[in-house]
Amino acid sequence: MMNSKGKSFFITGTSTEVGKTHFSCLLLAALRDTGLSAGGFKPVCCGDRDDAQRLMDSSSPIGGTLNLDLLNPVYFKAPAAPLAAAKIENREFALERLYQAYLQVSQHFDCVVTEGVGGWEVPLTAKETVADLAALIDAPVIVVIDNRLGALNHTILTVNAIQQRGLTCAGLILNQCQDERDSASISNRVIIEDILSVPVLGEILFEQSSLDPDFINQIL
Repeated sequence: MMNSKGKSFFITGTSTEVGKTHFSCLLLAALRDTGLSAGGFKPVCCGDRDDAQRLMDSSSPIGGTLNLDLLNPVYFKAPAAPLAAAKIENREFALERLYQAYLQVSQHFDCVVTEGVGGWEVPLTAKETVADLAALIDAPVIVVIDNRLGALNHTILTVNAIQQRGLTCAGLILNQCQDERDSASISNRVIIEDILSVPVLGEILFEQSSLDPDFINQIL
């Protein structure tokens, strides 16, 4: 069962391919460095299970019970959004299945880092989105932002949607997905801090391999 010393997090992004998995793995490593046991949870994968494998590799070992099917309960081979992939493969799943899998994973770790699928409102079923799953899990949400031109609109919309759900947005991560920086990637943080009350927890440089040691103190 989750230790009172720990805390779980739901990681979402302003879109797909913004670095959610990279940040989630860094967060798992940072949590483990504090002495907490930490596990990654990837409820749905489409196309391949590489993200789930990376999360498992970054999780604390729990003996022979830790496996990919535990940390990634729903996998579609079709490289599409979950609802589209489910239609392509003529399969369905209930959100409750993902939530029960999350509860099972939570029994093994002090902290669970759940990585969402794409952005905040990506459809999972015909009637439910990633946001509905996050509401069930009810963990503080961290938003990973592709730090580039256009990030401000996506960030503001995502944060507003999280707060409208009554969920806690624990903070924002500005992730540098490209090696070269433009003027927007330098100014985005200032603008975001002026407009939103949610803290910018940090910036991740291109191919950064660890989080600042003080990062965990901000969120635990």
